Amino acid sequence: MTFTNYKTMIAKSILLILPKKNFNEIEFLTTKQILEKGGCTIFIASDAACFCEGKNGLKIKSDVSLLNINENSFGGIVFIGGSGVKEYWHNQLLHKIARKFFEKKKITSAICSAPVILANAGLLKNITATCFPDDKGELIKAGAEYKDASVIVRKNIITANGASASEEFAEAILTKLNS
Repeated sequence: MTFTNYKTMIAKSILLILPKKNFNEIEFLTTKQILEKGGCTIFIASDAACFCEGKNGLKIKSDVSLLNINENSFGGIVFIGGSGVKEYWHNQLLHKIARKFFEKKKITSAICSAPVILANAGLLKNITATCFPDDKGELIKAGAEYKDASVIVRKNIITANGASASEEFAEAILTKLNS
């Protein structure tokens, strides 16, 4: 394998972060399917001991422990939402991981309630972003400029407001990856 092929392989490797319980299955399945169709390899990370469980019972095994994430192995990171992601809002390890992806100019994205993780990591300070409307106060409190929109792209940060924006969100990630 040549160095160029290796770099392309890493650029097209996307890490999806799932909460161990109550992740949004539509956001997960739609984003995963569109990214895979676009040529990406998907890896799942969580703090779940075995399986992550969606709000409707879908079980997904994670590939990588949160403790073993190396941002150099991926082209981007996607935080999937759902009510379970609120347990991650103040997770210092996830804040550190998000900052590392952002600092390396890799795609750092979140949908639904998950943009609050990026905001609490300090990545959305004075940046226009969106999230699930019920959580907008959390974004504003962390210094983000909340905008009621389905998807917002600012530099290498992509935020979306929920399951209905999943397709547009995934397409925005692909566009950014291919630019």
